[in-house]
Amino acid sequence: MRTDLKSNENLVLVIRPHWLTLGWTILLTVVGFIAGILIGSYAYFIPLVLICYLCYKIIERNNNLWAVTNLRVIDEFGVLSLNSKESPLDKINNVTYNQTIWGRIFNYGNVQIQTAAEIGSTTYSSVEKPKELKDTITQMQEEYKKSQILSQARELAKAISTDTQKPSHNDVATELEKLFELKQKGILSEEEFNARKKKMLEE
Repeated sequence: MRTDLKSNENLVLVIRPHWLTLGWTILLTVVGFIAGILIGSYAYFIPLVLICYLCYKIIERNNNLWAVTNLRVIDEFGVLSLNSKESPLDKINNVTYNQTIWGRIFNYGNVQIQTAAEIGSTTYSSVEKPKELKDTITQMQEEYKKSQILSQARELAKAISTDTQKPSHNDVATELEKLFELKQKGILSEEEFNARKKKMLEE
């Protein structure tokens, strides 16, 4: 991956287009190679050109990737030039994937990411391991939300830690983490979670 990571960013997963995206290029190269042999020595340039084209497509596939970190999803592509766009985890509203019967057999499919940005949604086509990509993004979103809540709890707890009658920094952070886990399990609704968090921080 050629995109630089931030100081607090960790790379979790890198996915590329499925190798079947090279299928037609490989077939064309084989046919051209056979045709070059049958036509004669003066047509040697046909397989040579096709082999060069195949090498280019392999490099292109290798540079075309989707990377998931603990902060964002990076879409990177380009051979001679670098093209990169990102979707911050907190801006992603929904992630879905679909596979045809052949996609299920060979483990490839399309992944669609819907964001709050102006572009709306982005579809990644012929992705290898689409379910793993979708599940990883979802998991990183949950961990990101949890880290944001804990960070907020630490900051708020630190601000009130001078009052000895109030819960300590660690107590507030621990209780907020427990509330967040209850929300994730569906025991608390979003409204109940926010109400209890507000009450706890005001005490």
